[in-house]
Amino acid sequence: MEPRTETLDLAALAGGHLTPVLGRYFERSWSHGVGHRLYDTAGRAYLDFANGIAVTALGHAHPAVSAAIHAQVDRLIGPTGAIGYSEPVVRLVARLAATLPEPIDSIFLLNSGSETIDGAIKLARRVTGRPAIIAFQGGFHGRTYGAASITSSSPNYRLGYEPMLPSIYFAQYPAVWRDFDGDEGRATETCLARLRSMLGSIVPAASVAAIVIEPVLGEGGYLPAPAAFLRGLRAICDEHGILLVADEVQAGYGRTGRMWAFEHAGIVPDVVCIAKAIANGLPLSAIATSRAVQERWGKGAHGSTYGGNPVACAAALAVLDTLERGSLVANAAARGAELSAGLARLAAEDERIGDVRGPGLMVGVEFVSDRASKRPDGALVDRLVARSADLGLLVLSCGPEHQVVRWIPPLDVSAAEVSEALEIFGEALRTV
Repeated sequence: MEPRTETLDLAALAGGHLTPVLGRYFERSWSHGVGHRLYDTAGRAYLDFANGIAVTALGHAHPAVSAAIHAQVDRLIGPTGAIGYSEPVVRLVARLAATLPEPIDSIFLLNSGSETIDGAIKLARRVTGRPAIIAFQGGFHGRTYGAASITSSSPNYRLGYEPMLPSIYFAQYPAVWRDFDGDEGRATETCLARLRSMLGSIVPAASVAAIVIEPVLGEGGYLPAPAAFLRGLRAICDEHGILLVADEVQAGYGRTGRMWAFEHAGIVPDVVCIAKAIANGLPLSAIATSRAVQERWGKGAHGSTYGGNPVACAAALAVLDTLERGSLVANAAARGAELSAGLARLAAEDERIGDVRGPGLMVGVEFVSDRASKRPDGALVDRLVARSADLGLLVLSCGPEHQVVRWIPPLDVSAAEVSEALEIFGEALRTV
């Protein structure tokens, strides 16, 4: 049965009671979603390449996920973590651990990406006995106090909240196109050298508990770190007994054409933070480490009332089943190559596009006022995002000046849908 639609202005219906604090990309009123289409209350369909910011990675009302949710709701809804075990939880942690490289084998379930970052900071400080955390300029790790303390993708995330957590330091992220004219080798060498200098002058390596990095910057502009840089980071952490934390909240779960973005570099982090796509829209997240690390953290050192809700875990099991049976990680790589090639063709015809970058289905298109200066043009991107929506395609912006259009299609997107999206975006480019 098709969901009933009514032409409603939901913003007006809220009557001023819904918070004005929450930012929104669109002021549209949404009714329902089916597959890769989101429908407004007038019944109009939009090809959804935003997916709740990479959350509904299998699209809307996916039959396997919906069936798993319905079955579990009839059996057990409430969390049981504090009083024992439930079947979806124990099955999920085993399945999730199997997707990760050795020695990562233990999973702590939570509710959101921000919670995993806060938990990882607590874990790192308690396990190492050290205070300092190093993050990277331009990184986004969440909105809670700990996560915001290591976030620097926008000053608004920190404005008015100081003082933040103490002993937080920021290193230079290897933004290859933006800062190094596309030279990965120079970006890697320069940023690793500056990190080593930091450890020898600003914060002693012996005081650093963890280095936290997004293998592909998300909100900061969809900037992939060079594989050599991530390998160098791993070596520095090994040398000094520092925990390497991979924030895979947005880049993980097949998004980059590998199950985990860090796999492109052939490294194994000490801690992996997981969220967004894990349950296709239900609140669930995870901190993954070796069992030895979590044993050192200690029983009762952290907790969560709702973390590991059995309904969310049932959905997450269906997500993993679908990823595996549909070879969707491989599909993300193949469709991502098609998407990047199509966007590169548009860039060849439009001087306003400075760069097209990103692995798999995590692609950023950076817009500039002119390529020589690389001056970001966020106003153009705002118009492009709005025009694309008017034409029936949902994409989002990112970057410090909102100058990047980010492409995060569903992992099971088809070649035909990629072509459709490129055609719509091309039309938007021609009319803004």
